[in-house]
Amino acid sequence: MMKESFWNDKSKAEAIIDELNNLKQMTDAIKEAKIRIDNNYSFIDNIENDEEMLKIMTEEVNDISKIVNKLEVNLLLSGPYDKCDCVLEIHSGAGGTEACDWANMLYRMYLRWCEKKKYKVEVLDYQEGEEVGIKSVYLSIKGKNSYGYLKNEKGIHRLVRLSPFDTNNKRHTSFASVDVIPEFDNTLDIEINEKDLKIDVYRSSGAGGQHVNTTDSAVRITHLPTKIVVTCQSQRSQIQNREKAMEILKNKLKLLEIEKQNKQLNALRGEQKNIEFGSQIRSYVMHPYSMVKDHRTGYETSNVDKVLDGDLDEFIEANLKGISL
Repeated sequence: MMKESFWNDKSKAEAIIDELNNLKQMTDAIKEAKIRIDNNYSFIDNIENDEEMLKIMTEEVNDISKIVNKLEVNLLLSGPYDKCDCVLEIHSGAGGTEACDWANMLYRMYLRWCEKKKYKVEVLDYQEGEEVGIKSVYLSIKGKNSYGYLKNEKGIHRLVRLSPFDTNNKRHTSFASVDVIPEFDNTLDIEINEKDLKIDVYRSSGAGGQHVNTTDSAVRITHLPTKIVVTCQSQRSQIQNREKAMEILKNKLKLLEIEKQNKQLNALRGEQKNIEFGSQIRSYVMHPYSMVKDHRTGYETSNVDKVLDGDLDEFIEANLKGISL
């Protein structure tokens, strides 16, 4: 940073400053934890018969543990693309109306989580269900480490509950899929042959306001060789939506290229599975008991409502740490 040429490349300079600030936050947290630990050593021998001191020390240990846990998570977010922004997709699966409603519940869950993280969210595409809920939604999520946090959310999410749409109040199982891709920089070296693309335009749909247009400005692009489909309707014009859809397609093709080069199968995206029973990564059970369980780590909680309100950090951290219970 002391070089005279430092600001010649503004974007590179800003990236270096961000990296410096991130490192400074980590070292400051380490220093704080060490100071607090050192300050408490002198009290250890005198707390056995002092209930008040024992209470204070217990609170200190809990506070220090939170600092250390946060540091551990930050260190685990060190993958080559963890710092990237991302696009998160939700698609309803087996279950019809139930699945569309479940996809909408997941949509709200991730919006609430992003709100708590103070991430910026833009709805790129929103396809309503025929009766309720959504068939699919694409979200652009911008914020520090958004891809790193959300990359392990990719997979099938399963809901078990008493159906509000069943007059007999029977128990139903619904499925929805979540996909997460990093937003690479704008210098992607991906060449796409126009002959490999099938481009459709249609009228935007959604919950109203900015998601609804009166012209056929929404764009769906199908990459024929890979069968990848991307859609966008968030921009005002068809040209802008096409440009954004092409950007997402390039990101997906780049990720596909990385996967092919990676010796560990599905290291970035995980195994592709059908959106149906037996392939879920996480189950949300509301009947006959209350439980959310991640089938990869074994982490679970009985507070389903809290999770659906965006309280996902413990599930995310368990996956980052590779915890297996």
